[in-house]
Parts: sequence; C-alpha cells; structure tokens
Amino acid sequence: MYAIVRSGGTQQKVAVGDVIEIDSLTEKVGDTVALPAVLVVDGDTVTADAAALANVAVSAEVLGRTKGPKITILKYKNKTGYRKRQGHRQHYTQVKVTAIDAKKLSSSAKSGS
Repeated sequence: MYAIVRSGGTQQKVAVGDVIEIDSLTEKVGDTVALPAVLVVDGDTVTADAAALANVAVSAEVLGRTKGPKITILKYKNKTGYRKRQGHRQHYTQVKVTAIDAKKLSSSAKSGS
C-alpha cells in the first residue's frame, strides 16, 4: 500500500517506513504530523475520491531538520559593470511515515460500489 501526499505545494509518493524531506515545519523532533492524502493505492484498488480520502490518515514522525543543495544566483548587466552574486539553501524537515490508516476507506468504497 502506498499513498500520494501533499505537503507545502508538492506531492510525494510514500509508503510505511519511508523517510522523506518536506518543506520546513514548526513541529519539534519526535512530534507526529498528519499529511493529507491525494491518492491511495492498495493492491489493485486506486482511490482518488475526495470524500473517501477524508477518512484516510497518513501519519509521520519528525526526525530532524536539513538543508537542500546550494543554489547560486548570478545577475549581470552588460556594459554597466553591474554584477550581483547571491546564494540560497532551502530548509527542509525530515519525516518518517509511520502509518497509512485506510481502514475506513475499504468500508466506504464497498458502500459506494
């Protein structure tokens, strides 16, 4: 079983036990966070219905903070002597997916069929 979760404007494919990097969160190390599911795949069953996905809970534990790769930004204008150099490193939070609770999903999917 795996799920597609949304976090900070991006979507990632996760399964139980996966460690992923998402945009920086305010939670402390060891806290549990809930990630909203966009799609759930359980064997041959694919669920993308918003009403059914409201019952799905993807929980993850915060492991720590990291930084992304350094991005170098260069600005240059010809014939004026203007040069500007700037760098950026995005802050991320590492989380480990602990559970994908889709028990309610199977009962709602059967009632809808």
